[in-house]
Amino acid sequence: MQIINHKLTGIKHGFSPNFDERPDPGDIALLVLHCISLPPNEFGADYIDRLFANQLNPAEHPYFETIHQIKVSAHVLIRRSGEIIQYVPFDKRAWHAGPSLYQGRSHCNDFSIGIELEGTETVPYTEIQYRQLAAVITCLFEQYPLLSKDTLTGHSDIAPGRKTDPGIAFDWAKLFDLLAENKTA
Repeated sequence: MQIINHKLTGIKHGFSPNFDERPDPGDIALLVLHCISLPPNEFGADYIDRLFANQLNPAEHPYFETIHQIKVSAHVLIRRSGEIIQYVPFDKRAWHAGPSLYQGRSHCNDFSIGIELEGTETVPYTEIQYRQLAAVITCLFEQYPLLSKDTLTGHSDIAPGRKTDPGIAFDWAKLFDLLAENKTA
């Protein structure tokens, strides 16, 4: 896997219209990890794809009635199976962080890349998700010089009190060990 023209190679590419231009295209200085499941606590369906494409049918589930009109996206989703889907090129501003603050900088969408993991805050993520996440992050570190393990954070850290993902089930130590392995390989 590598990044060419701000897109990962060798993975599935979806599409979301929920992005725009970054104020400074060279300012890619933060990686934000999220989790998502649709409906809540259910995995494997294509509802996340539909949400990011603004095609979620509110009649299919009561929860969808409350979210079908929101305009959100992420750069990348990693499913529980390990499948990686990219929705927005990395040089564009995906709409993943909402109101946010990181080290004194607000509007984190302006300068961040958002990675969603299919999951919940309380259910352990899969081994293949961690491996795929580490592979994606390694590519991002190689491509974008402002990114490093020190600029990797959770949604809960940039929107405290409002967001809790990736949650208590996310094993940061495991991710950092895998990143260290990738660096020495």
